[in-house]
Amino acid sequence: MTDWGERVRAALDRDVTLDHEPLAVDVPPQSWLDTILAVRDSLDCRFFDWLSAVDEADEGFHVVCHLAAHRPGSVDHLVVRTLLPRTDPTLESVAEVFAGAAWHERETHEMFGIEFTAGGEPLEMEPLLLPQEFEGHPLRKDFVLASRVAKPWPGAKEPGESEATPVRTRRRSRPLGVPTPDEWGPRDV
Repeated sequence: MTDWGERVRAALDRDVTLDHEPLAVDVPPQSWLDTILAVRDSLDCRFFDWLSAVDEADEGFHVVCHLAAHRPGSVDHLVVRTLLPRTDPTLESVAEVFAGAAWHERETHEMFGIEFTAGGEPLEMEPLLLPQEFEGHPLRKDFVLASRVAKPWPGAKEPGESEATPVRTRRRSRPLGVPTPDEWGPRDV
């Protein structure tokens, strides 16, 4: 484990997963806010980069937050992750810790349906990217695209799966002044 990994392990007193760079810390949902505060205060990760979610299908949703500590000549990165259940995914907001997180939480709420709370009360989330009347959460794997229901996808997923007959391509024409392949190339002198 790197020196940064040892510092993270000591500061958070929990296991650090080193599956790739940057280091990742998995925490239970009830420790989410406390961990973010500890990372900011104990590890000096004062740069909030982004927060989003990943739909893990039957497992639920991973909420992921990328933070960084800027030091002279280097930057230490840390990813904090938590797994929420698929039914009623709720997580404490970190917008009071990092003001920039509010926009990311709104987007995550809108796209995945994850509820963010402050002091146990759900936060009022204004729509950010979708129209007010939009129903559903388009980045969930179980979200059905209405356009695909109304009109089937014309292409095949794999070769041979398409029911459509192959379309003949038209003869390619050459631009004016471009010789045919038998008119150019090596010639006998």
